[in-house]
Amino acid sequence: MQYSHIQRSSRKFGAGLHTTVVEVGPRDGLQNEARVLTPDDKIALIERCVAAGTRRVEAVSFVNPERVPQMAGAEEVMAGVPRRDGIAYSGLVLNRRGLDRALDARVDEVNVVVPASDTFSVRNQGTTVAEMLDAWDGIAAAADDAGVPATMTIAVAFGCPFEGDTPPERIEYIARRAHAASEIALADTIGVGVPAQVRDLTRRAREAAPGIPLRFHFHNTRNTGYANALMAVDEGVTVLDASAGGFGGCPFAPAATGNIATEDLLYALHRSGHDTGIDMESTARTGMWLAERLGVPAPSLLGRAGGFPASPPER
Repeated sequence: MQYSHIQRSSRKFGAGLHTTVVEVGPRDGLQNEARVLTPDDKIALIERCVAAGTRRVEAVSFVNPERVPQMAGAEEVMAGVPRRDGIAYSGLVLNRRGLDRALDARVDEVNVVVPASDTFSVRNQGTTVAEMLDAWDGIAAAADDAGVPATMTIAVAFGCPFEGDTPPERIEYIARRAHAASEIALADTIGVGVPAQVRDLTRRAREAAPGIPLRFHFHNTRNTGYANALMAVDEGVTVLDASAGGFGGCPFAPAATGNIATEDLLYALHRSGHDTGIDMESTARTGMWLAERLGVPAPSLLGRAGGFPASPPER
């Protein structure tokens, strides 16, 4: 099945190309923060992102709120998001119960996380990798029956906080099992990857799952996230995750700090000749707004330094 909001083309890095930035701040950006935002604040965050030009948003997570209280109120959030043509909202699901909730809430796509290490999978999701792959098969089939695309995110694809380096052959195996996916995302969940790994995993995943578009999800824990993102683009990847303000992390992974910041990524892409359709300065203001709501400084830099060349003052 073809889904219009998921791109299937691969293009080389250069001027005049389009890169889709998926805003994951409302989900991954909030799940590890001490302050829990209200559904109204989450809706306001999404509205700001959409107003800036974002067209794909990971809006909510349909997980047990007792395990991740920051993700409570998913149905309320989905009931309040702006519904417009060309805007797609995804929800994270880990099992059939989560899928049922997501479909009832009218998500546009579901995102299923399959970790690449058993230790992380058990701690994060209470299942082994093999069990999660079996769950994926059922979720993907049911989502397809409902006409909703299912994307697979392979977590700890670059390295696991408990098992160390992730063997690239394991990514190949999981990607082959993702044959029903509308898109595969490779996630550097704890921010240990480097550009050489991005190049290697991109080529391995394409060989293992030909024809399925790739997306990347980077964290900037060790200051390699933006270099990794540009390497992915150089390899022809056209979809990247990012989080307004640079917030994010995994509550079940030690020292897992923020995602690459949407506004900082936009600066790198726009200055490199790529169009995203997203207003960089508006997104930077959203990052600072979110920092105020969370009561912590934003990891992003653009909100402090500003763009270049500097914009003329508003009149």
